[in-house]
Amino acid sequence: MKQRSSTKISLKWIPFLCISFFVLGTVFSNRLWIPTIFNDCDTKKKPATDNYEKGEVLKTHEAIESLDKSFATLQIKLAPPGSSQKMKNSDATGAVSTLAGIDSPRKKAFMVIGINTAFSSRRRRDSIRETWMPQGEKLVRLEREKGIIIRFIIGHSATSDSILDRAIDSEDAQHKDFLRLEHVEGYHELSAKTKTYICTAVANWDAEFYVKVDDDVHVNLGKLAALLGRHRSKPMAYIGCMKSGPVLSKKSVKYHEPEYWKFGEEGNKYFRHATGQIYAISKDLASYIAANQHILHKYANEDVSLGSWFIGLEVQHLNIKSMCCGTPPDCELKAKAGNACAASFDWSCSGICRSVEKIKIVHQRCGEGDAVVWSALF
Repeated sequence: MKQRSSTKISLKWIPFLCISFFVLGTVFSNRLWIPTIFNDCDTKKKPATDNYEKGEVLKTHEAIESLDKSFATLQIKLAPPGSSQKMKNSDATGAVSTLAGIDSPRKKAFMVIGINTAFSSRRRRDSIRETWMPQGEKLVRLEREKGIIIRFIIGHSATSDSILDRAIDSEDAQHKDFLRLEHVEGYHELSAKTKTYICTAVANWDAEFYVKVDDDVHVNLGKLAALLGRHRSKPMAYIGCMKSGPVLSKKSVKYHEPEYWKFGEEGNKYFRHATGQIYAISKDLASYIAANQHILHKYANEDVSLGSWFIGLEVQHLNIKSMCCGTPPDCELKAKAGNACAASFDWSCSGICRSVEKIKIVHQRCGEGDAVVWSALF
């Protein structure tokens, strides 16, 4: 009887003993394998950290490459005041230097004057040669002694080696006063021509000022040189008669602006810019155009295009009324008062009306005299 009861009692404790051994085994197992678990975690964390660091380095490298590409694509270079960096010869827009070699040094000059002309304007060019533009040895001497470069600027016809191009070649051989541009001539391409002229002039001459003037405008060289000389200390000078005309949206008008919608509501005016008959820009602004010619937008009107290229820059707009005098009696009265005009033309014609005949009269009555430019101090 006693043996049976002890067996029963021992059987009752079996579940409790199993649970106890299970708990003890679990505790013992945890204590035994904890270091192994931690070791596994340590060995797994190191590769993860390494991969993370490599990923961050790769991202940084890619970001730097992206920035480099952005800067290379949209590089906005502005030469520092007084810099004399060499400009390379040719580019996609066709600004080509006529210097002998690509590394030839540019000639120093005070100002380069580009007279915008066309194939059909031979009589206008001759009228300028007979009035305010020196010829032959005097033109060479003006460059050598005063640093004033004067050239008629013209491109090429759409047909290679056409009769028009040959006529200009012959005229240039006679007078040696042209600057040929890699540009196809056309009235609606004046913005492109202006850009190409500036780039070509910068490639050829290291001048303090670059001037553009139309071939139906009278210029007093001594007065213009003295005027510009007073602004030599202004590296970002944009000089001319500033205006702000209406943006013309109608296709039937002469100065229609196809991109009129960019200027706001109908009837708005353009931003301030120098009128296109004559203007001057400093060396740094010309260098800026040459360096960024590929990304400068061209509007229908070339004077508007030039003004738009300077928006956002620390440019000094100098409104000089002496550069837009009227023809006699306006310029004559000012000359008699001892205040000769730098340039004269008729606003109603955007130049001197019937300039071939009238420019000689303007020169006689408003001209400063041939000796002034030689004695001018600038």
